[in-house]
Amino acid sequence: MLTVNDLMTVIPNTVTPQTTLRRVIELMKSQSCRQFPVLNNGRLVGIITDRDVRLVMNSPLVMHGRWQDEEILDKMTAESCMTPDPMTVTPETPAYQAANMLSIYKFGALPVVDNDTLVGIITVTDFLNYFATQQPEMIDQLD
Repeated sequence: MLTVNDLMTVIPNTVTPQTTLRRVIELMKSQSCRQFPVLNNGRLVGIITDRDVRLVMNSPLVMHGRWQDEEILDKMTAESCMTPDPMTVTPETPAYQAANMLSIYKFGALPVVDNDTLVGIITVTDFLNYFATQQPEMIDQLD
């Protein structure tokens, strides 16, 4: 049976609760990632996504001038806009179950933990990459 361990990104890039939004954005661009687990002293405390950052920067609830963007980027932290205590899976979780969770909850990723230690992240892209590599086999089966 295909498991999360077979598809996940091992030892993903992470940020801390104190990481500024400016740094989160820089890391997302340089690492080509849309989400980062947030670790505090090695313990998973949240996940921050590009959507979280966009909501802070363009929130209809918090009106601010564009001139205030620089201050927001430098003063707001990952902790202020992350999803705390995110849903997680283990490396042994069946891949179909993780895919189902991503679909039902409209998440882009799930942190993968083993004995309370972050060991990876499983993303929608991981599933797409897997599917793309399997496509030739699937076409052969249809013929």
